Amino acid sequence: METFIRFLYEFMSVFFDGLFTIFKGIASGFMQMFNFSEYLYIIQFYKNDFKVSEWILVIVAIVVLAILLSLIIVLLWLVIRKYIRFRKTLVEQESMLNEIGELNQKVASLVKEKEDILAMKVSQLGLKPDEANIISEEENPKKEGEDPTLDEDESKYRFSKLHAIDLQFRDYKVQVYNNTFTLEELVEEFRNFAASKLKLYYTTKMIRLFISALSATKLVILQGISGTGKTSLAYAWGKFIKRDAIIASVQPSWRDRTELFGYFNEFTKKFNETDVLKGMYIAGYTDDVYVTVLDEMNIARVEYYFAEMLSILEMPSRDEWVIELVPSSWDTDPKKLKNGKLQIPGNMWYIGTINNDDSTFAVTDKVYDRAMPIDINDKGQPFTPVETEAMNINSSYLEGLFAEAKQKHPLSEEMEQKISEMDDYVIKHFRIAFGNRIVKQMRDFVATYVECGGTEVDGVDYYIARKILRKFEQLNLAYIRDEIDGFVEYLNKSFGKDNFTECKEYLLRLKKLV
Repeated sequence: METFIRFLYEFMSVFFDGLFTIFKGIASGFMQMFNFSEYLYIIQFYKNDFKVSEWILVIVAIVVLAILLSLIIVLLWLVIRKYIRFRKTLVEQESMLNEIGELNQKVASLVKEKEDILAMKVSQLGLKPDEANIISEEENPKKEGEDPTLDEDESKYRFSKLHAIDLQFRDYKVQVYNNTFTLEELVEEFRNFAASKLKLYYTTKMIRLFISALSATKLVILQGISGTGKTSLAYAWGKFIKRDAIIASVQPSWRDRTELFGYFNEFTKKFNETDVLKGMYIAGYTDDVYVTVLDEMNIARVEYYFAEMLSILEMPSRDEWVIELVPSSWDTDPKKLKNGKLQIPGNMWYIGTINNDDSTFAVTDKVYDRAMPIDINDKGQPFTPVETEAMNINSSYLEGLFAEAKQKHPLSEEMEQKISEMDDYVIKHFRIAFGNRIVKQMRDFVATYVECGGTEVDGVDYYIARKILRKFEQLNLAYIRDEIDGFVEYLNKSFGKDNFTECKEYLLRLKKLV
């Protein structure tokens, strides 16, 4: 037996010695690669024989070696990190499977307990086993006045949530609003409401800009640094109009429109409706004002998940504001779904909040050109507000005020001429044009801004700063540095030194970035 043990030891030693040699060789190899003293010794040995030109090559060799060693370190770090992540995933999966197993056991236990209790009741009452369902129904009676249609078999409805909305609004009658306010009064009412009820403080100018933006486009972008109250403004507006804003928290994984509206599950034959879709469907029943907030909308690429909506909302006729949810229709589809298509409600606005930091994507011109951006970079100063209650505002009345403002306050001929001349100047010096869409939107925005209590020149100033000058950021700022000074001088001559402060301040900020 001793002979066999010696044999086994020597026999297996060959394998383990080889394995040890492999690991020893790898360790020795790494130690040799990072033997800086050896590198230094070789350099010192040859340094007296090097010419000037050779010293340059020596430095190059040292740099190349440093790069190679750095790459090896980075590669090792990536391999180790990947292994740690892989291991962590396996551990989490095992933990999740164990948790699911425990939950299944609990469910099975509860089901068995329920069956035992029910069997005891059946035996006590002397009922037959198939009569047990009667007891279950008696224990859960329908509430008095409850709509019996709500207990219908939901399996035949692929839009179950929208179907429930149909039931909710089947006897709905449009309420009488009796709105009599002006846009200027609306600004003050909203500002006082936000301060008195929500302790949110905004300047009169900020509220003017917000209301004017609603008149110019269905997509408003509130941008600025984090913590300045961008989402709060949209939230406050929802509370003010007695229709809480629908908050859609954008996720980095959003890639298409299904994130907003939901999708049809071919396996279950059900449509997974989102809160946004539900809100849009409800808005189609009423004349109230609705708001959907795309919170942190640029944490994913806006043109991915909101592209279709951008195109639809640009259509001149609201009859064309239609989105296809499913390719075909069922008899049990919701009432307002026609041939699988839903009419986008004209009484809903979309407000996106944007944080200007390195964790987000840049918003493209396609989005900015169709939206109205408003900068919120300062916290409002507290003031003593007039106690103000929320208001029932109907969309028809509000849009009527917008239309009236556009008729009452068209851009003056003088301002039209100055804007045309500025357009020529910007094209010549910066290769940027205003565009017909931007000019039309500007007319709508400025007219409402004036009706809200502002001035024409201030409205044009703010609009151009946010819609035109923003495009300068895409240019080579070092190249246009001198042109910026010339443009500021041009604005002083055209509009006066005391006017167009927004544009001038924006240009000076750009110049400082050079």
